[in-house]
Amino acid sequence: MRLTALALTLAIAWTAAADDATPAPRAQKGADADPKEAPKLRLPGEAGVSRLIPDVPFTDLAGKAGKLSDFKQSKLLVVAFTNTTCPLCKKYTPVLQRLEKEFAPKGVSFLFVNPTKGDKPDATTFAGRYAHDTDGTLTAALGATSTTEVVVLDAARTVRYRGAVSDQYGLGYALDAPRASYLATALSDLLADKRPVVQATTAPGCELAPDRAKAPAVALTYHARVERIVQANCAECHRKGGVGPFALDTYDAVVANKGMIRKVVDKGTMPPWFAAPPKKGEHSPFANDRTLTEGDKRDLLAWLAGDLKKGDPADAPLPRADESGWGLGKPDAVFQLPKPVAIKAEGTMPYQVVSVPTEFDEDKWVQAVEVQPGAREVVHHVLVFALPKGQRIGGEAQGFFAAYVPGSTALVYPEGYAKKLPKGANLVFQLHYTPNGTATTDRTRIGLVFANTAPRYEVRVTGIANPAFTIPAGADNHRVNASIPYVPFDAHVLALFPHAHLRGKAARYELRAGGKTTTLLDVPHYDFNWQLQYRFAEPVPVPKGSVLTYTAWYDNSDKNPANPDATKPVRWGPQTADEMHLGYVEFVVAPGAPAGGLLGLRPGAAADFKFPKDGITIPDQFKERFKRFDTNDDGKLDEKEFNALPEAVKAVVIGYVQRTAP
Repeated sequence: MRLTALALTLAIAWTAAADDATPAPRAQKGADADPKEAPKLRLPGEAGVSRLIPDVPFTDLAGKAGKLSDFKQSKLLVVAFTNTTCPLCKKYTPVLQRLEKEFAPKGVSFLFVNPTKGDKPDATTFAGRYAHDTDGTLTAALGATSTTEVVVLDAARTVRYRGAVSDQYGLGYALDAPRASYLATALSDLLADKRPVVQATTAPGCELAPDRAKAPAVALTYHARVERIVQANCAECHRKGGVGPFALDTYDAVVANKGMIRKVVDKGTMPPWFAAPPKKGEHSPFANDRTLTEGDKRDLLAWLAGDLKKGDPADAPLPRADESGWGLGKPDAVFQLPKPVAIKAEGTMPYQVVSVPTEFDEDKWVQAVEVQPGAREVVHHVLVFALPKGQRIGGEAQGFFAAYVPGSTALVYPEGYAKKLPKGANLVFQLHYTPNGTATTDRTRIGLVFANTAPRYEVRVTGIANPAFTIPAGADNHRVNASIPYVPFDAHVLALFPHAHLRGKAARYELRAGGKTTTLLDVPHYDFNWQLQYRFAEPVPVPKGSVLTYTAWYDNSDKNPANPDATKPVRWGPQTADEMHLGYVEFVVAPGAPAGGLLGLRPGAAADFKFPKDGITIPDQFKERFKRFDTNDDGKLDEKEFNALPEAVKAVVIGYVQRTAP
């Protein structure tokens, strides 16, 4: 059963000093190192996704000279590196042959590149053109690092995907069938005008030496370089109808705002990303890290400070797909608020709650979900809950089905991952509006894409919350803790969503497992204006019995320019002038795992519990929410009322009483 508000609002874990962060154990070099290697996700920017590839010449095995621009009439070009000696190339040869046959009728061309100088390739292996890159020109221009890597280019020679064909074969292992078909999925997404779910991976194979040839330089002009940087990193928000204050979709717009762009890029406040940077020499663990690469940042600032050359229009990237449509592609189902919500011009508005029936007669597995506000300029955030008929929202900490926050986009899960939408459920929208001086209306909607089959992993969301805090007036670094003291089953964490309001200063998630504490996410400078998710490139294992802790710091002093009133103490509340301590956790479990969230008790806690003879007093701030459980309306839970609680709620009440007992 779902965790209700009681289960989560009573999850007030013990406050304790955080242990020193200990890095996760690493494999040792040598005999103890694991020889197996599967594809791993890479940050798109680091992999060169969105960059222009120079129009380098080549000669194919048939003796025909050509350039990459020969394929400009194709919708997409797959440049597949291969040879006849690498064992993994041999295994992937029939896979590439099938993909070539499947996608050629859809407008996809294939160019096969053999980067091994002493190899003897066969021109009849594939239907597409085959080049033997003996001098390394193509390899250098495309930045290939292994013999199994594939690079997908669009008609403007912009990299749209780089990485492995699939995860079926890797170093030291082979599967009967792939779990993730990276190349096929990327091609399907791109042909549907969608950004691929996975844009870059490593490609285990025979490593290529990087020094055989030097990659041709790309001109530092707007069309060849800067337009792609802006398109990949800024246009998601800075476009017509976006949450950015101005569009950056033309040369003139970028030049007109060059001063502000230089300031925010130089300071690192744009693109918005607030996780602490990785240690020197390490990579970010987050697949959606928005940080500009050093190369992109250097080139953008140099162009802004220079002569602002426009360059050759022929070097321009393709226009972005219409962002007013769906980022997840065509939804299988769309649900919209039944009538417009009136947004007043001034002041504040209480949360609006609107229920929309789905009326499906069977459970649905949702692989992609997107919430689209009708009036983005006044919609601060939206949470959508999938609830059985008659059930009300338990509270923010309950865990959500879908969400919209500033900076969010469509959420599309990889193959084998999906959220469950129970049959007959209502989609309950909780909407937070912020009037901006002009009265308007809103009809927010949600789009869903269903998985074709039941997933290998079910995606769930739960919250770690402490709603019983008080931030003293004037406190500039007040710490609030909450924990899941005992994770009741093995799980893997996909993403983390810290949430606070105007006094939020910093946040941290920690995992204690096997006697060691690891920092999963450190946000040293929290910004209420950007409610970001932090999505791991590799799901983080959370063993049964682990402790997950969420800590946040708050600045309620006059040093905080966003603070509405530094002279008053602050407590939990829904409005922006109130505060919240709430750390969402998105995780996956295998089908058949117990229902509900990650919240659990220590072993033996229920058996040791003795119901207090005077009952359990309900804290004042929760009495309204507990009315349905407090049947005699005396402000307490007696033993009969306690025994009638849902089991998940009862377990948390036990933990609460045991932790707060004198």
